[in-house]
Amino acid sequence: MARIQFGTLSIPSCPVDKYMEKFLDSEESPELEIELKSCKNLSLALKKLENGELDLLALPAENLHGKQLEMYNANCEVLGARTPRTPNMILVSENKIQYQPKSAIILSDSKLVRRQLRRARKGLRVLSVIAFAEIYNLDLEFDNELSKYSWMEELRLNGDIDGYVIPRVIYSQIDINERRHSLLPDPNNLGDSHFLPQPYSDLVIIIGRKNFPRSISELFSEVEGDTIWKMQDYFLSSIDEKELEGIGILVRHRKLSTLMTQAEKHKDLIMEQSFHDLEGEVITNEILVEFRIEKISNNGKKTISLQRVIPYSKFQIAMVATEKDWKKILDRAEMNDFVND
Repeated sequence: MARIQFGTLSIPSCPVDKYMEKFLDSEESPELEIELKSCKNLSLALKKLENGELDLLALPAENLHGKQLEMYNANCEVLGARTPRTPNMILVSENKIQYQPKSAIILSDSKLVRRQLRRARKGLRVLSVIAFAEIYNLDLEFDNELSKYSWMEELRLNGDIDGYVIPRVIYSQIDINERRHSLLPDPNNLGDSHFLPQPYSDLVIIIGRKNFPRSISELFSEVEGDTIWKMQDYFLSSIDEKELEGIGILVRHRKLSTLMTQAEKHKDLIMEQSFHDLEGEVITNEILVEFRIEKISNNGKKTISLQRVIPYSKFQIAMVATEKDWKKILDRAEMNDFVND
């Protein structure tokens, strides 16, 4: 049996090496001899793929953004993706957002999350680590992401801040005893705050040479993960990193029954009627693809958003029309100086 040389590239918020080790230890693991090899950066990993030292490479999708030409020049392509397990962020604080004291200080290094928090609750002082350090004349230097969040936890324990936002996967690696509040895309009640994930959040993609057998690469990929990658790549690949920081996006597979229950709970008549004919009969039984994207103004007071629910068999066609609609919305918003509000 041939041995598969499988490279992994990890970041603190998406530890691909641990994800793949867990997958290979599960019952879903393919019956192949697989050797995992940790890679330091994308350029070196692509060279190893090109010269045959590696057969496949799993990495955070965000690491490929803006570097796809480098991948193509190495005669490689994305062959699949794995569904995000922990795409949502966590607020570590004694209080939920709506119960934060006036002028509460909350730290987040995500521009998107800072805008989402300002939208959710007026009066909060939502700051990046750099802004906080400048205000209080702090000279900061962190060894890694874990040390940065450990420092935030010390600030919270000392009462210097009221809370901070942390990726769920990093939260599990730090000894934190305070209450946590997940920032989720689906509020319990209609009208409550929602938090779409950051682009590519916890999404793992799999790269290989263009002639690598699909029958093998598909053993490591997941259908939902592949859908998420294709839609996010189509919408986001041409956007520069600065603009990307202010966009929230969610792609996921949904069952019709789940959507109908959600629509009934929120009294969403449009959603309830979307997949029924005039006689009230269900018009599809296949898996649906839910797509949501939004952009929030700096002060959190304005949001532009778009949502689609598409049968899986039609999602690749539908995303072309959806992307055109999104661009029209963005163009109109830019004319009104939306982002700087």
